Amino acid sequence: MENPPLPDHREFLQLARQRMPFGKYEGRLLIDLPEPYVVWFARQGFPEGKLGDMLRTVYEIKVNGLEYLFEPLRHLL
Repeated sequence: MENPPLPDHREFLQLARQRMPFGKYEGRLLIDLPEPYVVWFARQGFPEGKLGDMLRTVYEIKVNGLEYLFEPLRHLL
């Protein structure tokens, strides 16, 4: 049985640095978006492409209470 591939830490760092490019929270780090806003995206549909993938990941992190994963990265931002 093969082990699943490990997540690419560079993508995680990119996610931690990415800012919302539009809307009410334009300019805010994706990881700092309010949970209700991210949940709204989950219900309405995430944007296409890389931004949608990142917002989907932020959604999973927030609804599962894993925001602490970003704390060690805040000094790098």
